[in-house]
Amino acid sequence: MLELKNVSYHAGEGEERREILSDVSLAIDDRLTVITGPNGGGKSTLAKLVAGIYTPTAGRIYLDGEDITDLSITERAHRGIAYAFQAPVRFKGITVRDLITLANGKETTVAEACEYLSEVGLCARDYINREVNASLSGGELKRIEIATVIARAAAFSVFDEPEAGIDLWSFQNLIRVFEKMTQKRSGSILIISHQERILNIADRIIVLAGGRVKTVGAPKEIMPQLTGTDAIGACRTLQRKVTE
Repeated sequence: MLELKNVSYHAGEGEERREILSDVSLAIDDRLTVITGPNGGGKSTLAKLVAGIYTPTAGRIYLDGEDITDLSITERAHRGIAYAFQAPVRFKGITVRDLITLANGKETTVAEACEYLSEVGLCARDYINREVNASLSGGELKRIEIATVIARAAAFSVFDEPEAGIDLWSFQNLIRVFEKMTQKRSGSILIISHQERILNIADRIIVLAGGRVKTVGAPKEIMPQLTGTDAIGACRTLQRKVTE
């Protein structure tokens, strides 16, 4: 279980100081939790605090009872936290198989790498030896990154707006991948998202606005409250764009 206790975070100092998160307390133990809310509400900042990219200016973060607040990204990775960026990193000279092997933490056979790729809907024969570079589309990179998270078998996986920069076809496959992950894999998944379809597959939704937790509950409780808000409005705008 991941716990945030009275976590705050600010950027800048003096007159330029800006409070991004203020006294956030959460316990996340569901298979799939989605954090949503208006743009600028602190969602991505919270994800980076969990991953160790940022350090809270106040409060503590715990994983399964251990205080991980001051641990580095690497130390948190060793504790079982995986983080997937909004825009996956491209690695010139590194193949897809190399990346999966690094994520797996041990020598990975072609058959094993192919299994991870097939779980995210990619034909291993077409991708296993390709470089993770500009020749891959945004949707392909997203799914390869998810394959590395699956290979990690992390106890707690964080996805920061996984729908960003991908087309509708890739998004539909992304939904199926998350559904499969919750059915087949142990551990918890935390997704930062505006997307209505991702919100609907969550076990629990957390609404974050103005740097504070506004409400927490199951989709059937939260979704009616979100209709017409920035979160759902942004989702529907994106859906219109990708279908035009």
